[in-house]
Amino acid sequence: MTLSEKDNKPVMGRIHSAESFGANDGPGIRYVIFTQGCNMRCKYCHNPDSWALSGGEEISSEELFKRAVRYKSYWTADGHNPSGGITVSGGEPLLQIDFVTDLFRRAKEVSVHTCLDTSGSPFTRKGSFFVKFEELMSFTDLVLLDIKQINSERHRQATGRENGNILDMARYLSEIDKPVWIRHVLVPTLSDYDDDLDGLSRFINGMSNVEKIQVLPYHTLGRYKWDNLGFDYALDGVSPPDAERIENAEKRLGAGKYFLRE
Repeated sequence: MTLSEKDNKPVMGRIHSAESFGANDGPGIRYVIFTQGCNMRCKYCHNPDSWALSGGEEISSEELFKRAVRYKSYWTADGHNPSGGITVSGGEPLLQIDFVTDLFRRAKEVSVHTCLDTSGSPFTRKGSFFVKFEELMSFTDLVLLDIKQINSERHRQATGRENGNILDMARYLSEIDKPVWIRHVLVPTLSDYDDDLDGLSRFINGMSNVEKIQVLPYHTLGRYKWDNLGFDYALDGVSPPDAERIENAEKRLGAGKYFLRE
């Protein structure tokens, strides 16, 4: 039970948008919630309008869950056995950890599959955050962890932040055996280096909980948002990776398949 629930106060959060029929953010058909606010500044971000913590729509976890659960009939393959559920993405959902935890608590009360899509940038094993993270994990069925770069300096160049705590989060998820899909956005000049891909592969192979690896090719579909916001786009002139580089990354990382777990 959360503190806000004990106090009979609604747990409030801010969302950027939602997708009622998502098919690319976890297993099955999912209601995908994009939270507002992010502490990374990825040079290839396709939703820079989700960065500001004060933007988006303010809503209670209760009201948001009511919106989502209306689509529950789409989350079942045969009318009985769930194949989809709710995914919370960002922005960065861990910046609103109380909000996400209460939303997932409500979902698990009615046996809805929950998936957290995160870059892990706020993670720490210190203080109140870690206590809250442990509670969130008790209501989370699957984590989609976006490891943007294994090389710390290149990670900083791409996102504005280093990656030590993100890799520690990956280790912690392995320690508690939380099912994880690893995602890697393949960006020429930033994250498409063979030595880094091999290093990421070695890191993933040291985890015991990875069920799937996905290579997500860089695209420019959100480029216009940078212009609308008056932001300088750092990747002008950088084209999406070609089929050969995508195949190379998938082979090096072992992407595109499920891993059997005992």
